[in-house]
Amino acid sequence: MTARELDAAGITDPALRGAYTRCRDLNARHGKTYFLATRLLPAHRRPAVHALYGFARWADDIVDCHGGETTVRERGAALDRLSAELRHGLTTGHSDEPVVRALVDTAHRYAIEPAHFQDFMTAMRDDLTVTDYPGYADLRRYMHGSAAVIGLQMLPVLGTTVPRAEAEPHAAALGVAFQLTNFLRDVGEDLDRGRVYLPADLLAAHGVDRELLRWSRDTGCRDERITRALKAFEALTRDVYREAVPGIGLLDPVSRPCIRSAFVLYAGILDAVADDRYSVLHRRAVVPRRRRAVVALDGLVRIAHARIRHRSTPSATLPHVHPSPAGAGRAPLVDKEAA
Repeated sequence: MTARELDAAGITDPALRGAYTRCRDLNARHGKTYFLATRLLPAHRRPAVHALYGFARWADDIVDCHGGETTVRERGAALDRLSAELRHGLTTGHSDEPVVRALVDTAHRYAIEPAHFQDFMTAMRDDLTVTDYPGYADLRRYMHGSAAVIGLQMLPVLGTTVPRAEAEPHAAALGVAFQLTNFLRDVGEDLDRGRVYLPADLLAAHGVDRELLRWSRDTGCRDERITRALKAFEALTRDVYREAVPGIGLLDPVSRPCIRSAFVLYAGILDAVADDRYSVLHRRAVVPRRRRAVVALDGLVRIAHARIRHRSTPSATLPHVHPSPAGAGRAPLVDKEAA
């Protein structure tokens, strides 16, 4: 976290500044695509984004990164401790754990619904024991907590030009689209962890099961049935991107370039998978550096224009937030209205 970003956000307490810096480090290490896009946000909004994503990365690390070194019971206990610390922090407004401290500060500053964080932790706990999903509806229920709520957490930070409830379905869809993209890119890595996120009924429709995926992963041999199943999952994912795209135009104008860039970069992963002939069981598809640079430059141009057209909120204040009410192919996914 740069001092300028923390100063712009009005974060002055040394311990809290250190907590936000820890979150930024987690986001930079694990989320290169979204970290790049976050640089396009006004400086005073970046610490909150790093807090949200840093916490999510940390919880995900408990589930995934030490799977070979700890038992499911030990990882479950670690998640329980994190959940308890999170509940305590959201209730009292304070935590001794730096990552939770930054998250709690962000949640209070932007009035983010506490239920979103609890839903996320429920999904993380599911990852300890659930290793596959019978159908797409089952996967979507899981992704409410693991992905959709991330979009909902982000929305108050980004700001909207309409009542928040109007933008929420699109924000949730974008979180889901990003995670579906990761699932497609990481099929081989997830299989090594014992998980298959592609719905079993989608795979079966193309004559594919876990055993065939494992055989292809172990031998390096390709199978057209797997390729057809991956193409079907790609098409499903692109449909979700199309659900999400209208939401970009509902955001605060100065936030749109960030989300548009993340949108284009993540959708570019789908293109990279196709360009690599759907070889995700054998290697990870990567968006070329030149493409990333072009998207980043485009984002910089757009943010400059947005700041000229719409005077940014003074850096020491929060963006305006609308309160919530009670209770296939490569067709362009971002149109001019959303751009």
